[in-house]
Amino acid sequence: MSGSLKHIAFILDGNRRWAKKRGLPSLIGHQNGYERTKEITPLLPKYGIEFVTYYTFSIENWKRSEEEVEYLMNLLRDFCSLKDYAMQHGIRMKVIGDLERLAPDILEKIRKLEDYTKRNTILTAVIAISYGGRDEIVRAVRKIIPDILEKKMNVSELNEETLASYLDTSGIPYPDAVVRTSENRLSNFLMWQMAYSEIFFIDKLWPDFNEEDLQNIIAEFSRRERRYGK
Repeated sequence: MSGSLKHIAFILDGNRRWAKKRGLPSLIGHQNGYERTKEITPLLPKYGIEFVTYYTFSIENWKRSEEEVEYLMNLLRDFCSLKDYAMQHGIRMKVIGDLERLAPDILEKIRKLEDYTKRNTILTAVIAISYGGRDEIVRAVRKIIPDILEKKMNVSELNEETLASYLDTSGIPYPDAVVRTSENRLSNFLMWQMAYSEIFFIDKLWPDFNEEDLQNIIAEFSRRERRYGK
């Protein structure tokens, strides 16, 4: 049995190539990718999806040009202003990643957005910023060690469930499906959480992704048999 698709995660890729194919500056590709994300998100609940996670900016992306990083940070600032959008569509917003690397004003905007939308129940949208799957696990272990040393937790109590409670995604179900556009790799995304996720590689650039692509993924997911290692 495949079960129902309640949580879908996207590795957003192809924004810069989308712009290059059209002879446009690469930053325009990021803008179009951002707009496509805003278009796709409200469609998800009508297909029974309750959680979506977007991989929007990785730990490695900090190595990109100063101009590109600043442009992406400004898109993040714009995202944090989407309170009316979130309330209109009943979306609870959550941001995960190594957020200490973000500018103080962005951190404050994120805090306010999460607090403002925390009672929305139609869809939870998780945005992975300054995120890496391995880094997330390392940060979780760094949180666990002081709790053990301070005897808040016994080493014998450490298992998969307790470790998961220290991850950025604590309280969020693992993704049923992970979708990667334009490339066939996972790029250090949700390395713990996607252990039994169904993987979809889509030969399409993210700004071109549309509702028909989403429908095809949902249909294919329904045909797959999920064994969970059994």
